[in-house]
Amino acid sequence: MAMRKKKKQFPVVAFAGLGLVVFGCSLASAHPPRIELGQANIAPGVLHWFGTDHLGRDLFALIWSGGRVSLAIGFLGALVSGIVGIVVGTTCAFSSSKVDALLCKGMEIVLSVPSLLLVVLIQSLGGEGSVWSLALVIGLTSWIPLALVVRAEVQTLRREPFVQAAWAMGAGPFYLLRKHLFPNFFPSIAYMLVMSVRDAIVFESTLSFMGLGIGFERVSWGSLLSMADQAFLAGTWWMIVVPGVFLVLVMTCLSDLGEFMRRRWNV
Repeated sequence: MAMRKKKKQFPVVAFAGLGLVVFGCSLASAHPPRIELGQANIAPGVLHWFGTDHLGRDLFALIWSGGRVSLAIGFLGALVSGIVGIVVGTTCAFSSSKVDALLCKGMEIVLSVPSLLLVVLIQSLGGEGSVWSLALVIGLTSWIPLALVVRAEVQTLRREPFVQAAWAMGAGPFYLLRKHLFPNFFPSIAYMLVMSVRDAIVFESTLSFMGLGIGFERVSWGSLLSMADQAFLAGTWWMIVVPGVFLVLVMTCLSDLGEFMRRRWNV
């Protein structure tokens, strides 16, 4: 008797955990709490659940306002990466062989340079960043793998009878992309889009840790972790553990959701 194929279980825990974090961050203020030097470096307790930092700011409020910034950069960066990757990948697939080869060669050259290095280079030239500038920089330096996948999928779909029939009837590239191509290659890029959110959050945290992130007037999980040296010297372990736990939690939830999409659609 043939073995029944095991049903792919939806990651309820990961979805619920990510949903709670996103919901909590959406309710938080976009600006960090005020500075109270008299309350500096207080350990977690009844008054301050997660403790306070070296400036006396409540870490509980900082986590949610910082998560609002980190998640915004993650989702906006993935959105920019997705739009550019889909447009460029589709353009390559519909272009002539010479244009397609030229574009692919250019993407391969850029792809040979580490993405983090490009992000650091562009961000250092731009100076102090904002949520929008960081998301734009991260999105514009991480779209090439997605574009190559979209190009391969569109080239395959172009040979399908229903696409050729629509093309013969006068349908334009954008109509084909919206009505026929995107619904068919979306399963192949869904996993990459989810991972783009995760990678953008990691990039933002790395940049903030290196001092190239958002300005002092805003807080993110990365900027909180950038104070690790001060936390070690002051013995404030909660300034490292609490932001690190939230960051790892979100990364794990996104990875589980992306893995489910990959297995669900056999990508």
